[in-house]
Amino acid sequence: MSTGALPTAGPMMPEPLRVRSLRRETADTFTVSLDVSERPGGFPFQPGQFNMLYAFGVGEVPISISGDPARPGELLHTVRTVGAVTEALRRVGRGGRMGVRGPYGRPWPLEEARGLDVVVVAGGLGLAPLRSAILHLLRHRTEYGRVSLLVGARSPEGLLYRRELARWQEDARLKVLVTVDQAGPEWKGHVGVVPALLRDVELEPSRTVALMCGPEVMMRFTVRELERQGVPDSRIHLSLERNMKCAVGFCGHCQLVPFFVCKDGPVLPYDRLRPFINPREV
Repeated sequence: MSTGALPTAGPMMPEPLRVRSLRRETADTFTVSLDVSERPGGFPFQPGQFNMLYAFGVGEVPISISGDPARPGELLHTVRTVGAVTEALRRVGRGGRMGVRGPYGRPWPLEEARGLDVVVVAGGLGLAPLRSAILHLLRHRTEYGRVSLLVGARSPEGLLYRRELARWQEDARLKVLVTVDQAGPEWKGHVGVVPALLRDVELEPSRTVALMCGPEVMMRFTVRELERQGVPDSRIHLSLERNMKCAVGFCGHCQLVPFFVCKDGPVLPYDRLRPFINPREV
């Protein structure tokens, strides 16, 4: 006999949230703000965690939360349009609804980094998973040592959050270095690869924590440069975010030998990753 009770939503059930706004970041990237005003306490999360975003009738994809963890009433995701699901998410439009599951995953180690110098390294879309950590570091600036932000993109047009990045460059509380792979004569900044920026950062290896997200080749060579300068592998943290499908460790798509990236990551220290990954696939 039915009791008339509604079924409890399981871990695979997306919650429909209304789109407040969509803002274009680059030619193929947008930031979506989702309305969480009807949720008690908003949508709390930790920097580095991700959600599964669902385009109804199409599918879902894992996307990092890019908002400010101190503002749980605002849920932001920066999405690159690369396939059917992300294209469908882009087309939702203001007032439409996206499905959301989360938050999931292991966050950036900001608690254990207290009192230490922090080097944040972002390549391309990798700045999106790191934005929440940067905002946390700025909000709690006195609790950390020197903070450096190294940002790279293929071209100036590919840089995310350009207005915010310009403000950070003017902020005396952190050192910001930006580079692009190629640019026209109007670009007055650095041209070159991200690891080269480390030459302009004053590092004390024994008190440095590195947070890193970006293309695999960038992370590979940046890890090598940090190691060369003496930063311990246990303090180099990478966000992998690869092949995640279910986000709760059921499907196995993201398994990396002993790890499920969705549950044990996406943020993992390099000393735990080293035995299980080919350095060319970091």
